[in-house]
Amino acid sequence: MTRPIIFTIGHSTRPIDVFIRLLKAHGVQRAVDVRTIPRSRHNPQFNRVQLSPALHRARMHYTHMAGLGGLRHARADSVNTAWRNASFRGYADYMQTPEFADSLARCIDFAKQERVALMCAESVPWRCHRSLIADALLARGIEAREITSGIRTRPHELTPWARVKGTQVTYPAAPRGERGQRKRHRSRDVQSGAEEGVRNA
Repeated sequence: MTRPIIFTIGHSTRPIDVFIRLLKAHGVQRAVDVRTIPRSRHNPQFNRVQLSPALHRARMHYTHMAGLGGLRHARADSVNTAWRNASFRGYADYMQTPEFADSLARCIDFAKQERVALMCAESVPWRCHRSLIADALLARGIEAREITSGIRTRPHELTPWARVKGTQVTYPAAPRGERGQRKRHRSRDVQSGAEEGVRNA
């Protein structure tokens, strides 16, 4: 059986009709909302009470999956210390839990039956916890692709400092000899908006 592809997308400030056209252009049949709180003060068109009916009218399903949402706190004994950003580190810690694994498995089950897009708020994936979800998908042999336009998608690449063992993804601090190499790949971790993207997820 062919492994599914799971798309990812951030709604950003798009009008709802533009967002829906992007999904339809890539044949998406179900939007899985991975925002912890499925509403937006600044973009109310993406509040669940508006979004779900709009998708339904476009003949797409909507699922809010709080088990993949952000707003996770880092553990004091976190193994994911390569993430200097506390919000990303907290989400990486949450990725080690059965709750995360169960929610991701449910998402993959959807994708085996229909074309799925994980949606969040942040426009760019490297400022959003959906990039960590995409790492976890890659560890499970599932391709993740970011929708960038109506005709283009970009394949997700594993975070350079990720370590994969089976289906478990961790982000441990680099041994001394690797620190210089990892530092060159850290641009997304130090962007000023990175923490904001996870906090509002």
